[in-house]
Amino acid sequence: MEFQAEYIVLFDRLQIRYYGIIIVAAMLIAAYMASRLAKRAGMNSEHVWGALTWAIIPAIIGARLWYILFPPQSAVALGQDTAWYFENFFNLQNGAIAIWSGGLHIFGAVLGGFLGAYIYIRKNKLPLLPWLDIAGIALPLGQAIGRLANFVNQELYGVPTSLPWGIPIDARHRVEPFTSMVDYPANSTLFHPMFLYEAVWNFGAFLILSYLFTRKRGSFLSGDFFLLYVAQYAFIRFMMEFIRVDVALVAGINLVQVLCAVGFVVCVVIFIMRHRATTSTSQPAAA
Repeated sequence: MEFQAEYIVLFDRLQIRYYGIIIVAAMLIAAYMASRLAKRAGMNSEHVWGALTWAIIPAIIGARLWYILFPPQSAVALGQDTAWYFENFFNLQNGAIAIWSGGLHIFGAVLGGFLGAYIYIRKNKLPLLPWLDIAGIALPLGQAIGRLANFVNQELYGVPTSLPWGIPIDARHRVEPFTSMVDYPANSTLFHPMFLYEAVWNFGAFLILSYLFTRKRGSFLSGDFFLLYVAQYAFIRFMMEFIRVDVALVAGINLVQVLCAVGFVVCVVIFIMRHRATTSTSQPAAA
């Protein structure tokens, strides 16, 4: 009986963090698809898993660091600005180290993951652009799955909506000005499921990019698929920021929206210029 009591206490203290489970599953599934794409393209698929091991830790650090450096307005309103996070670094509830409480940003994850993978690629003397293409196709799949974690944490939602697919949000997960249960009753107020919009978009992007890669790859230049990945995600994220209720502002400006606009324009311009240059060099000289 004594052993049984200790056994129960042990498992009572064990908490399953569904947020982390979903994120890990997203990374593994995306890496598996990337390995299949690499193998199909005649590349050594083992490098996908090698790059992943180098990318995981920097991606997590980057995702959390971005959130800390550019916290959303809801955190700032509670006094949890950048300085607070560093002052309460080891606070296990909401501090900088508490990644299990949410607060990871996709931009930081991509940048951190890219840095780790880049080191691996250079260390193994691999060509950069072909592997960026593989990443650009698999990343949307990982993002689509990972967005389910936002549903678990009731985060990444938009303004109230009357659309039938709107979702309820608990009072403790709401941000201003939607915290009033009088003005926005729990039983009748639904919010845009932005995580679902992004998940559907990303899954569609994965299907389209993977189709083009496997069936039409000869029409593209090395590096094109990564440019298309950045451009398409920048576009949808820019649009969704208009209805997001909790954004990060820098000097009163939506930082994510500005970066998305710049990223979209830069990638589209580079894509067009690369193909114009290719077309002009492939045309025969006039007689």
